[in-house]
Amino acid sequence: MMRKQQGFTLIELLIVIAIIGLLAAIAYPSYVEHVRSARRTAAMSCLMEQTHFMERFYSANMSYAGAALPACEGVAAQFYNFNLGNQTASTYTLTATRRGDQAGDACGDFRVTHLGVRDNINGTRGNCWR
Repeated sequence: MMRKQQGFTLIELLIVIAIIGLLAAIAYPSYVEHVRSARRTAAMSCLMEQTHFMERFYSANMSYAGAALPACEGVAAQFYNFNLGNQTASTYTLTATRRGDQAGDACGDFRVTHLGVRDNINGTRGNCWR
């Protein structure tokens, strides 16, 4: 009595591998963009916290001069450098500069001024602030 062999043929196995490869090729870029978007959101959040700090400092001292920013933590600090520039008694500019894996992000670097103007610089995507 002969038993029927069970299993997959080489063709069936290759078709399954091709389908998995196709799904991975479609899903991976979407995943990478989602991760970059989460990092951008963390950087924007940190910039807004620093903006609130600067406004509280101004309310207490009637000047932006002499303010030292609190450090950002977590994902934002891992993928962005935060700087306080153009600081005078009545003006300031906060910037978040991309670094590491985030350096290739199309949104570029982020900037906030004392007037509340939010924009991104060095990017190719346009304004990414939500």
